[in-house]
Amino acid sequence: MKIHEFNFLLSVILSLIFLLSVYANSSSTVVLENSYEKQNITVKSDFAKSEKAKYIRGIHLSAWIIGSEKHRKLTSDLFATTELNTAVIDIKEYEGQVYIKGVKEVEANKTYVAAIPDLEKYILLLKEKGIYGIARIVVFKDNTIPRKIPSLAVKNPDGTIWTDRKGSAWLDPYNKNAWDYNLKIAERAADIGFDEIQFDYIRFPSDGNTKNCRYSKPHSAIEASRALIDFLKEAKKRLSLKGVKISVDVFGLTTTATDDMGIGQKIVEMTEQVDYVSPMVYPSHYAKWTYGIANPNKEPYKVVYNSIRGALKRIPEEKLRPWLQDFSLGYKYGKNEVRTQIQACYDNKIGSWLLWNPRCIYTISALKDKNEENTFQIKTISPTQTKC
Repeated sequence: MKIHEFNFLLSVILSLIFLLSVYANSSSTVVLENSYEKQNITVKSDFAKSEKAKYIRGIHLSAWIIGSEKHRKLTSDLFATTELNTAVIDIKEYEGQVYIKGVKEVEANKTYVAAIPDLEKYILLLKEKGIYGIARIVVFKDNTIPRKIPSLAVKNPDGTIWTDRKGSAWLDPYNKNAWDYNLKIAERAADIGFDEIQFDYIRFPSDGNTKNCRYSKPHSAIEASRALIDFLKEAKKRLSLKGVKISVDVFGLTTTATDDMGIGQKIVEMTEQVDYVSPMVYPSHYAKWTYGIANPNKEPYKVVYNSIRGALKRIPEEKLRPWLQDFSLGYKYGKNEVRTQIQACYDNKIGSWLLWNPRCIYTISALKDKNEENTFQIKTISPTQTKC
């Protein structure tokens, strides 16, 4: 088995463990727990796009966090006092929930969930505070629509709906009606004022018995990659009319892998169709001895540095904006582990980054003050830090 294939399989297994993990708090973290307080506010307005900062420094925020006044206040304080200037907000998740009103197909299939009933008002508030708003949309992993409209689903050989190891259904990435469903959600997000649309799970299934996957057209690595590129071309065509940026999330190993990793993701070709690409370079998701590192999870600087360096050999630096790890999985992460990942970006002359934590628990002590948000310092790197 090739080393990147082994690494990929390990990253999938770790991802499954990661989604089930519970993360502990400390005095150096801010906890934005899943909570929702009902509100009935409707705002209709024309929105100008936010003025993007020189560098993007953002965090992932779930719909339930943003829907709570209590936790919304905590995020507001973070944006006001730290270098953070970007909110990545869940608009569609892999269970199929959609957190945005006004999409006919969403309403017809009853996939709207009122986690953020005053979303338009909140986007306007972000703009007033100079915060860049990104709408995160999980594209092809969707456990609801394929069950409601089986013609859009990845199938088994017998015609039943295929599911992954966790029992989740997937939309067929070749099916243009599946594209249209997601793109209408993206267009609506642009209409209410988001500055950027970020497509996640823009890939083919990876875990489970993928040999049984049947699609609406003959499947191959070449065709899989082409389908994702064609989706992005259609997204660019439709969303450019809205004046929004487009980004994609990709597996961290795509920065150095030369094939599609069995999921259709080829970072060079995908980057050509979007404004930004965010490889998920979480050190906990790399196998032992990747990049010559015995235990990648304990060497976050080296993992991120080498991942970013590999990407920069292949894609433009102005399009690179990685997801970094602010959670613990097998090894405790705190201020030093988070900050050293950020420094690895800076040492590659990459000034933008996003922090990921599924429960929105972030390490405040790893963040600089507000007045330092658009600066970064490159440190001297020793040869042992960059060995592959």
